[in-house]
Amino acid sequence: MRKVILAGNWKMYKTQRESAEFLMEFGSQIDDAPETREVVLCVPFTDLDIVNKSLHGSRIRLGAQNVHWENCGAFTGEISAGMLTEMGVRYAIVGHSERRQYFGETDETVNLRLKAAQQGGLIPILCVGETKAQRDAGTAEQTIFSQLDLGLQGIDLDRLVIAYEPIWAIGTGETCESIEANRIIGLIRKRLADPNVTIQYGGSVKPNNIDEIMAQPEIDGVLVGGASLAATDFAQIVNYK
Repeated sequence: MRKVILAGNWKMYKTQRESAEFLMEFGSQIDDAPETREVVLCVPFTDLDIVNKSLHGSRIRLGAQNVHWENCGAFTGEISAGMLTEMGVRYAIVGHSERRQYFGETDETVNLRLKAAQQGGLIPILCVGETKAQRDAGTAEQTIFSQLDLGLQGIDLDRLVIAYEPIWAIGTGETCESIEANRIIGLIRKRLADPNVTIQYGGSVKPNNIDEIMAQPEIDGVLVGGASLAATDFAQIVNYK
């Protein structure tokens, strides 16, 4: 059985005070969600400590938004896997579309980050996906397969989550239909030749489409962006039918 993982990526949306307030409201609304659903919150580095303390005894797992491949002396603005695990982090997002687009993240550096995350005891959430130009050119699958082939060299698939992010449908007003997301994720699963890897959908996820998304047989969860993370909205996503 593949694990269902419902993760939220806060980006840089919340201060420490706002994080604590969110957790108080959110935590009280997910008590009835099945225990088989893993709930993850990937928060800014500045909020890791206060969120970790607030989650003591909670079912919610703590995640980070990136990880560097150096164990010590990581570059300015980066953080190592050892530092993250020391702060109670369990998951780390790697290869997010924004880092690929705006910071020149390559598949080679994604691979280094994935290896460092696993060696440091973290479970990385690898983001893969195509831009509108790549989809319009008919190279969506080729792009995703290349990201997988280069990024996953030497990676343990048993300690990995993948999130399919259709970049063309993030913040553009366009929507990736659930059936299309399911098709792409099915292709990813075949490429991996491993039926047990948890693969999330990382597009536009809202309370009004979560039931349809999670009804798709290949989709094992979601990676929700900060714009959708009002406490009540995310609680409704976690509590999908």
